[in-house]
Parts: sequence; structure tokens; C-alpha cells
Amino acid sequence: MRTRAEQDSAFLNIPYDHRYESIYLAFLAGLCAFGLRPRATIEIPGAKRRLERIIDLIRRCRYSFHDLSRVQLDLNSPPTPRFNMPSELGLAVDWSLAAGSSHEWFVFESRPHRLSKSLSDLNGTDPYIHEGSVNGVLRGLMNALTRTSHRPELADLDEFTATCGEPLARYVWKEVAVCSRLEHFRIWQSWHSNRLRGKFHLSADNSPRL
Repeated sequence: MRTRAEQDSAFLNIPYDHRYESIYLAFLAGLCAFGLRPRATIEIPGAKRRLERIIDLIRRCRYSFHDLSRVQLDLNSPPTPRFNMPSELGLAVDWSLAAGSSHEWFVFESRPHRLSKSLSDLNGTDPYIHEGSVNGVLRGLMNALTRTSHRPELADLDEFTATCGEPLARYVWKEVAVCSRLEHFRIWQSWHSNRLRGKFHLSADNSPRL
């Protein structure tokens, strides 16, 4: 049975390490500003039949965004490269080529020309270079999502992150000691859904209220 894509959903294939926090939040805030609901493997509980669940999640999304900027070795023993993100990109590419699929995928990197070395099979695909910055991510999303009906200007995104994204980000990461990253992710998903219904606002202390 063919999975029906949710037209406002976007699969997010990114690292979750501490150094990536600002980029992680920029992707979440940027996608919400475009009226898209972020989805990610962090939603998938446990390890049982994980691959099948990832495939199903990708197929339920109209778009997918893949940041391949973490190509270095993970130095925790044993030192290994990180293959999850290229693997999930491959699953998305395969799905986009299936008959009847409308899935669109986009590749992000922090450095120009590195993708041609790390994943030369993608030669001919121009990645969006974010240079490890929030503004770079937002520019990349602007350039990638040129055909969406809900398309803010870059100035709108800057204002959005200043008035909503940054206060919400500070609230989310302030709770890092008591909240899991899955809970952080769900805060953003709930915020996206309620913002579209006009139910979201920030309180006087800049914490989210639904």
C-alpha cells in the first residue's frame, strides 16, 4: 500500500550533538516559518525495526533536508565515521525516484566542494552551503523552497528568529537538564501546529504558551 505524503511535512536529517545546537534550531525554526512541520528519526522510539520506520517517516514527508556537514570521525571508541545521514539521504533519493512520488530532497553542507569528495555520487547536485551559521541555514532554505506557497522573505525570517525563534530556542535549551531532545523536538512541532492556528504566543518571560 502506497504511503501518502503529508504536504506540510519535512523530514530533517541532521546531527544532534551539542556543537550543532544553533544549526539544529535554525532548521526547526526556518521550516516552521515556511509553514512546514519538521519530522525526524528522533521521534522513532526504541531500536526495533528502526529502518522500516525511518523509510515510512521519509515517505510521509513532502520534502527532506539532509545536512552532511558532519563527515569527520566520531572519536569515541571505536573511532568511526557517521553513516546514518548519508544512508537516510539515499533512502530519500530512492523514494523521490519512485513512480508517483512527489518527494523533493535537498542537501546542505558547511563547506564548499567537500561533498564532491565525501560523496562523489552526488556530483551534479549543488548543496546549499550554510557555513555553520544560522543565517546560512535560513538563506539555504530560502533558495531551496522557491516553489512553496508559504514563502517568507529573508527579512521576515530574520525578524521571526529574533522575535520568536531565539526566545523559544532559549526556553527549549534552558530545559536541557530535565527535557530530552525528543521533548524539545515535540515542543517545536506543537508550536508549529498552534502557530498556524493563531494559538501560540510568548509570555512576558519569553517562554512559550500554547
